[in-house]
This record gives sequence, structure tokens and C-alpha cells, in this order.
Amino acid sequence: QVQLVESGGGSVQPGGSLTLSCVASGTIDRINAMGWYRRAPGKERELVAIITSGYDMHYADSVKGRFTISRDNSKNTVYLQMNSLKPEDTAVYYCDWCSALSGDFWGQGTQVTVSS
Repeated sequence: QVQLVESGGGSVQPGGSLTLSCVASGTIDRINAMGWYRRAPGKERELVAIITSGYDMHYADSVKGRFTISRDNSKNTVYLQMNSLKPEDTAVYYCDWCSALSGDFWGQGTQVTVSS
């Protein structure tokens, strides 16, 4: 069965940077979009960024201009480059691959902590 594995999380000071990666162990057919979501303690999951099969990119207003989503089809990997990190970015980040055939696939999450 397909598994998604996130990596690259960690603890940084405000203004720092991190790059997250999400790798699929198998093939997911008919992918419409890949995305990153996050869940902070006591809050609902929220969309951070998505990239479509046509390479359109969309970002939450709170991260626009600071985060960049990209993908490498040959490596079955989606990335999230995060710059100018703020304390409010602290959350568990999850990748989501949406297939028109099979629905959504989720990773287990990676912790990002931004604090002084």
C-alpha cells in the first residue's frame, strides 16, 4: 500500500527557515493536487499550500510570500520551503495527495516549532 512520509521539521527561531519533504513509497494514480496542511494545538487543520497537476500553486494568506510549494515527479516528492518563520507557524505539518481515483492520502506529520 502507498505510504507518504514527511521529513524536515524541527525547531527554529523566528525569522528562520525550514524545508519539508513528502515522499510517496508507491505510485498514486490520477493525482489532481498535492498539498500541505497544518494543525496547531487547540485549532482545526488548515490548508497551507497546494500544487495542482497543472502546476498551479495556491497559498493561505498567512503564508503567501514566505512559503513556496514545489514538486519533483521523478522522485515522487513534494516540498514546502518555509522562510521568515513566525511563532504562529508552529504546528504539525501534514502532506496530502489527492487522487481522482482513490481520494486523499495523508502522511503522519512532522513537527515545526518556531520560538525564541
